[in-house]
Amino acid sequence: MAGVYTSIRPSHSSNQGFASRLLFLLTALPLTLAAFAFILQWRGGLNDPTTRWSTDTLEFPGMGTSPPTDHLSHFSSDCSELLGHSSSASFPYYRDWKFNYDSDLNPKICITTSTSAGLEQILPWLFYHKVIGVTTFFLFVEGKAASPKVSAILESISGVKVIYRTRELEEQQAKSRIWNETWLASFFYKPCNYELFVKQSLNMEMAIVMARDASMDWIIHLDTDELIHPAGAREYSLRQLLLDVPGNVDMVIFPNYESSVERDDIKEPFSEVSMFKKNYDHLPKDTYFGMYKEATRGNPNYFLTYGNGKSAARVQDHLRPNGAHRWHNYMKTPNEIKLDEAAVLHYTYPKFSDLTSRRDRCGCKPTKEDVRRCFMLEFDRAAFIIASTATEEEMLRWYREHIVWSDKALNMKLMRKGILTRIYAPMAIVQGLRESGVFSSVIASAQTSLSKDKFLSSNKTSNSSRDHLASSETTLATRKMGKIKVSQATARRVLEILDDTASAYAVAAIPPLSPPGMDDDDLKREEEALLL
Repeated sequence: MAGVYTSIRPSHSSNQGFASRLLFLLTALPLTLAAFAFILQWRGGLNDPTTRWSTDTLEFPGMGTSPPTDHLSHFSSDCSELLGHSSSASFPYYRDWKFNYDSDLNPKICITTSTSAGLEQILPWLFYHKVIGVTTFFLFVEGKAASPKVSAILESISGVKVIYRTRELEEQQAKSRIWNETWLASFFYKPCNYELFVKQSLNMEMAIVMARDASMDWIIHLDTDELIHPAGAREYSLRQLLLDVPGNVDMVIFPNYESSVERDDIKEPFSEVSMFKKNYDHLPKDTYFGMYKEATRGNPNYFLTYGNGKSAARVQDHLRPNGAHRWHNYMKTPNEIKLDEAAVLHYTYPKFSDLTSRRDRCGCKPTKEDVRRCFMLEFDRAAFIIASTATEEEMLRWYREHIVWSDKALNMKLMRKGILTRIYAPMAIVQGLRESGVFSSVIASAQTSLSKDKFLSSNKTSNSSRDHLASSETTLATRKMGKIKVSQATARRVLEILDDTASAYAVAAIPPLSPPGMDDDDLKREEEALLL
């Protein structure tokens, strides 16, 4: 027994030694790995995923490193609120976004617009559309948009082409094809909205040529108070939406939704408005007509302004504008489709100041007879008369009654019926761009990147534009208002080069149209049939 006992003891001791060594290794290994990882990260050899979205540097097309904010003090006052942003951005996901305009974007999409807005409206509009896939912008600028400081910033942004309304431009457009044709003729000889409609059409004609030269696939005419909402695509992308359009389709129609503001103190519509009224085309007919009076709230129509949407056209041979809302073709009737989910979000009178701004841009008399010469839609006429004749307090009361949706019970009722809807994506994108410093950075970058000679040249060009603007506008208005010689009037005719085939497709331009009304005979019969 004693011999057996002594033979077992060495084995027991060796087991204890092995266990001790194993325990030591298990303790030391994690500590060693942790120390190794610490050394690697300290030396910069290991990337922490949580640091990928650092906002120390904000890169975006047309942007560079931002100088100190005191460099911005001399920019126009309309940008003061636009420049403010937190140094710790809450939505910093635009940091490393880059758009390669020359290669991998397919299809290539351009937007053309005619604008006199300031940077506080143009920059959010422009960069929002960059985010959803637009590559190129043709900006026909007047007024505030053509001022030296604003235009210099716009010209510094990649993919943006700025065209000033100079005397040379007016003369060139006076010789253009559509100026001498009849399909636009009914919009001549009238001021204000009609004059703008003609300018937009002439600018769109020039934009088609520029789009072809830039190898664009699609062209869209859009105002700077409108945002495209690419719902229905596999991703929130206009590029993806148009990529899925069949190859035999020439034109895509986006029904418009109209903003429904819930306050009278909106400052930045793209960031503050989320409620919209759906288009007739996106609603069941029984819902539309059944809730028509409640949705209209005593206004002349279901929408305050137009209801026939906007469109995108393939850039192809013989393409021409057909007014600000549609495109056409000289040699064929375009094959068009209307989208079931995507829309154009129209921010209509979102700010109280929009009442007076429209009044200030038009010199018509505030009478029912005269406003018909100036405005195509009934609500615009009523708004102009109020802004021209009422006191500030009366205007505000009218604005609240006719534009602001403050009745929460009614809003919820129309929401449940599907007439009103919430759309948050544009708001989130624009807020993210602002908080990430995109707008302030592009403004600051424009100042530092432009050389002194280029900046002075830009100022000279813009000043020259303004010098020529009064005379050129007089020239254009004179042609449109009928104060012209007979030889000039007879020059505006269908060109002799148009053959019979082309003439057959020269249909009249489509103006901004109101949505269907209860007094429309065909639709009234349709409503009665639904009730039966």
